[in-house]
This record gives sequence, C-alpha cells and structure tokens, in this order.
Amino acid sequence: MSEELLKAATRKYGQAEVYRVEGESVPVTFEANKLKELSAREASGVALRVINKGRIGFTSTTNADDEAGLVARAGAVSEFGADAKFSFPKQATVQDLDVFDPRVEKVTRARMIDTGRDLIERLREKWPEMLCEGRVGRSTGRMNIWNSSGVEYSYQETGYYIYLGGKLIRGTDMLNLWQGHSSAGWFGKKETDGILDRLLQQLEYCRNIAPAPVGDVPVIFTPRGLAAALLDPLLAGFNGKNIADGASPLIGKEGTKVLDDRISISDDPTVPMASGSRPCDDEGVPSRKVVLMEKGVAGGGYFDLQSAGRAGRKTTGSAHRSLTAPPGPGTSLIDIAPGGTPYGDLFAGIKSGLVVEELLGAGQGNVLGGEFRASVSLGYRIENGVITGRVKDTMISGNVYKALAQVEAVSDKAEWVFGSMRAPAIRCRGVEVATKGG
Repeated sequence: MSEELLKAATRKYGQAEVYRVEGESVPVTFEANKLKELSAREASGVALRVINKGRIGFTSTTNADDEAGLVARAGAVSEFGADAKFSFPKQATVQDLDVFDPRVEKVTRARMIDTGRDLIERLREKWPEMLCEGRVGRSTGRMNIWNSSGVEYSYQETGYYIYLGGKLIRGTDMLNLWQGHSSAGWFGKKETDGILDRLLQQLEYCRNIAPAPVGDVPVIFTPRGLAAALLDPLLAGFNGKNIADGASPLIGKEGTKVLDDRISISDDPTVPMASGSRPCDDEGVPSRKVVLMEKGVAGGGYFDLQSAGRAGRKTTGSAHRSLTAPPGPGTSLIDIAPGGTPYGDLFAGIKSGLVVEELLGAGQGNVLGGEFRASVSLGYRIENGVITGRVKDTMISGNVYKALAQVEAVSDKAEWVFGSMRAPAIRCRGVEVATKGG
C-alpha cells in the first residue's frame, strides 16, 4: 500500500514522502509494592507529506481503511501549508547500526514481573517504609520511509527499560525518588543492580534534612541535574528552527568560544544499542555525529530539511517526527565529554554549596535566552566538602551560558541518564540559590 500511496501522491503533486511506523510495547507496572498492570499495546500508522505548488501538505492516519484518502487531504492541507524550503533528499548510503536486539523479543512477561518484584524486595529490605513503584518493559518497532527522489529505507529497533522508585512519607514530608535505565538492547545484572545502588545512595543522602545555602554558591550538577536544569536552555540555542527564526542567542557565534573549554557536547545517534540511536533520521537522511560545542567553542546547530533550508544551511540528519506532526529538528543522544576530576574531588574545598539532582518546574524564564529557574525537588547541602542532608523549599536560577562559562571542575566519568544521555557531573558558579522566605 505504501508504494501505491507514494506513486499516487507523486503523480498528483510531483514531490511526496511516505512515512510508516509500526510497533509493539509490553509494559509491566508496579504500584504500592505490588504488581499493578500487565499489558501489550500495538500501534501502526502512515503519514504523507507532499510539496504542492511550493507549499507543504501533511496528513496522517492510523486507520488502514483511511489511507486512500490521504492524497486528497494532503493537497487540501497544502493550501494553508508553509512554503517548502527544501526538496526531498535522494537515496544515500546508511551505515549498519545495531539498534535491534533479538534477545529483547524473548524477554517473557514472567521474567519482567520477577525482575520488578526482586528489585522492590531488595529495596524494601533496606527501607521497609518505602512505597515502591516500578516499570519494566520491552518494545519492538519498524520505521519505513519512501520518497519521490528515490529514498527507500527501513530499520527495526528494540527497547528494554527498567525504572524503580517510590515515595517515602515521614509525617508531613514526602520524598519521591526514581532511578532507571533504558537501552536498545537487553541488559542484565550489572545495569539492574546499578539502578538499585544509585537509589539506595540517594536515600542515604536524604536521611537528614539540611538548611539550603543561599546566594551564588558552588553548585554541583549531577548528570541528571545537568539534564534537568541546563540542557533544555542550552539546546534551544542550537535548535535549527530557532536559528532560522532568528531567535537563537548563538547566531553569529559559530566558531566562537562561549563556554569554558572543558565543555564539549555532541548529538550522536550512531552509538550502538543506545536508546536514542538510529541509522537515519525521520526524513531518510543518514545519521551522523553533530558537534554542538567543542572545548567551549560553539558549533553550527542541528537541522532538519525545512529549518536548514530556511537558515541557508544543510540538514544535519536531525529530523524527528511523530505520526501526528511533520518533521522538526531534534536531538537523539546527547553526549557530554567527561573532564579530569574524580567525582569525590568535586566536593573538595566547598564550605557551603549545593548538589542538584532533580528539578520541579524546569524551563521557567526566557529559555531561548539561556535562562533557567526551577524548584529543587531533590538536592543536597554540602558543608565543608561533604553532603550533610537533603534540602527543601529551595530554588535555583541563572543563565546556562553564564554558569557553564564559570565551570570549576568536570568529573572524569560520564554516566548514562536513563539511556538517552551520557554526561559527567559539573561544578560551577553563577547559579543563584534561594529558599522559601529567604
């Protein structure tokens, strides 16, 4: 049906693209220490994008009986569509990339249930008052894309994930904690035990409540804290749409040093078996590593076909889409280079500081300008070089460019953040810490 759909749309409009996805997910969920749900979900659909008289038309359906009507609908939508600043790409060589693991398909529901129960039991051995929640799941999928310029490509992918957490209630204080990992391939004891070990370490840090520091104090962002606080405002500046719109603060700064020289960031969808990896983007353009920041020097951003055309650039193979929305620029797997400081040494010399692990309400403020402002949902007080307890009613604010230009140290190991980001911990200044009523 896809080939016929493409032929019909090409005959009518000249340029067309068919994008088809299908997949299955099998999640197992736990709540209040018990198995809550075991289910299987299947999804499939097709999207048609055309260029009709210089304008983009896009429509989609999940109903196979409705596919015949896509051609006419795409033309009707194109009358109100944006001006196309691209032509569909030609077929190119796509590298073989391992994003499919047959072992994932063989993981039984019974095994996923046992994995979740075992983790909850081991966690409650140390913290019996914990109300545990968890998710264990696997997925399989296939992406197919054809266009009128000759692209014809498809690939299969798998996914496996484990998340463990829950609530710890003490009087009026309620603490929520989560840890997890995901991958395109199955993972075993080492990664699973790592989830539990990190959660137990967090709980140890949270045994005591400590007063938060106030002002411009040294702040250590863990890999998760880095993702929560700084990543979105930083990536907004590299987003091809924002560059094309003239809204990015990095316009005109390509090749210019804007951050500390210990900061190097790339978007790399070519890492085998990582959750965000893929051999080509959602427009059929081969995937490649995109350097966003090299030793503090700004790169050129990430683009899909349309944003690249509007900005006078070339696509970086960074198109992401869903069935209900046309492609746009996005990142796949953010890789932040480690530094040279052992994690424990990040704390040395700090008389009063803060560790940021998780945020609530991140994204407030002028994100396009690099600003961030959010409540710290999980953070720890540092006193005389050691963690003394969890902070409450604490907020951080600042500008990502200012903070990452005042880096004091970067840890020597990068850690996976839920399988789709790899980052070290970073100690910096330039972050304002405030408390409720303070």
